[in-house]
Amino acid sequence: MTPFKTLSQLGWQPVFQQQLTLEDYENTRITRIAEHHRSHYLLINETGTESLEIHASFPSMTVGDWILIDDDGHFIRQLDRQSLFARKGAGTKVIEQLIAANIDTAFVVCALDHDFNLNRIERYLAMCADAFVEPVVVLTKRDLAENSLDADGNAFDLDETIRSVEALAPFLAVEAVNALDEHTANALSPWLKAGKTLVVMGSSGVGKSTLVNTLLGDSVQSTGGIRESDSKGRHTTTARSLHCLPSGAVLLDTPGMRELKIFDSEDGLNTLFAEIKELESQCRFSDCQHGNEPGCAIRAALETGNIDQRRLSNYLKLQNEDARNSATMAQKRAKDKTFTKMVNTIQSSNRHKKKGF
Repeated sequence: MTPFKTLSQLGWQPVFQQQLTLEDYENTRITRIAEHHRSHYLLINETGTESLEIHASFPSMTVGDWILIDDDGHFIRQLDRQSLFARKGAGTKVIEQLIAANIDTAFVVCALDHDFNLNRIERYLAMCADAFVEPVVVLTKRDLAENSLDADGNAFDLDETIRSVEALAPFLAVEAVNALDEHTANALSPWLKAGKTLVVMGSSGVGKSTLVNTLLGDSVQSTGGIRESDSKGRHTTTARSLHCLPSGAVLLDTPGMRELKIFDSEDGLNTLFAEIKELESQCRFSDCQHGNEPGCAIRAALETGNIDQRRLSNYLKLQNEDARNSATMAQKRAKDKTFTKMVNTIQSSNRHKKKGF
């Protein structure tokens, strides 16, 4: 674990300081969650690192969260977050999986090979918009792509590919790098400001850990190869962890995510697909399905080329997924709340019986 000397180096900002009282300063220690393991958190502060065993009474926390502990290392409370990335648990599990908290900028990493997928990039961008986190799309394996041919046998056009990504959102920053080359990775330096917290996100095999190592100037994260046939990679990063960059920025690496199921992301989708959302409001019918209904502004825009079919299809797909998963998560939360109230009622009743009431 890279040593930190001050809270500022850990990403401490005024929004967190405003949540503290004089008593907090006198009786607690400010720490940040640096790693999240099955049974404990690894905490980091100005004096070093320490372990905090996870208890059922704790609130849901993840890497990047700020918490207060007492002099004996006991959990006191969690500070309100500035931002949060979360997803619906992979598979059929109805759980909310926290990814990272208190992030300023997200490096959305996508490789310029078989992994390149505009729909997947849009999925990450929707998450960033919902979390109010600045996204930067980092296209890796630039060196391999520049010497390759596209599906039609033509020379790969890097500029055209970058433009296709830039078109996904207004003012979207896109950088193409060779993750092994420190010189090309320097293109990311404008976002590596001291005290800022960044997260590296993307599917496995895109070169996230390689990029992290290059930015750190050290082989902190293990890396692995990919299959030549489909460019599928292995999960070389298995846990989220914080690192301090030479610039003073804090970098959080995440494991590759094969499934990124969104939920409660309506605001993010509306922001990312603002032009489609605006057209929807112009449809003749409020419940228009954008099929053969008369007066459909979406179909008219498709016919004139003002929007493209790929982007519309992905918007509708993400919108349906978000609605489905949000409803499922809401049901689980309601069920958990009912169960908690029942347990509290039983415990209260037992306490009264013991007191002879």
